[in-house]
Amino acid sequence: MNNKLPFHHLVRKSNLENTPSPLLIMVHGYGSNEKDLFSFARAIPNHITIISLRGDIEIQNDGYAWYNISLDFNGNKSYDITKAQESRDKIVKCIDRCIETYNIDDKNITLMGFSQGSMLVNAVALSNPEKINNVISLSGAFDPNIIDISDIKSLKKLSFYVSHGRLDEILPFELSKKSLKILDENEVNYIFEEYPVGHGVSPDNFKSMLKWMNEKINSPQ
Repeated sequence: MNNKLPFHHLVRKSNLENTPSPLLIMVHGYGSNEKDLFSFARAIPNHITIISLRGDIEIQNDGYAWYNISLDFNGNKSYDITKAQESRDKIVKCIDRCIETYNIDDKNITLMGFSQGSMLVNAVALSNPEKINNVISLSGAFDPNIIDISDIKSLKKLSFYVSHGRLDEILPFELSKKSLKILDENEVNYIFEEYPVGHGVSPDNFKSMLKWMNEKINSPQ
């Protein structure tokens, strides 16, 4: 592990030599770990440097989170907004340190997140659009409490791939779909796909996501 990054992480280096590579940063969901999304790496082109981060809150055996979520007696969820914002900002630091540590093309940065990780990468990109090009947002939502839009001009260069399962009981489909309003209001480029699954990524979803990513992350000539 490279200690320069603020989170424990896995790395798959690019196969490019003497050429800056695109960077893909992966952010897992609540209760998972850095190995989860990293399992996608075998299907992702080898010219892309992949960094998969692990949340710094241990919540169960080999399960981690980026911020705590609580349920009251009525089943209402609440969460630690301050810690969520802190994790968002530490992911931004990860981007900067990856650029310093690896031979990264700072004009070709993609974020991928699932569930809680999706909410964080959405917030990182909308709050720091000058640093990001593409976002893959799986089974998540856009949370205004952790999004701080200040650079409206740079939002124009962002592209989002957003997908959600219609049968999702963990993070309801309608809630996710309604939260897209922030992209519409700020004229951010995105596609939204829905699948007949629960809280997860179906094979068709995975295939479509990969196609989108390969079109967005071009291999250097």
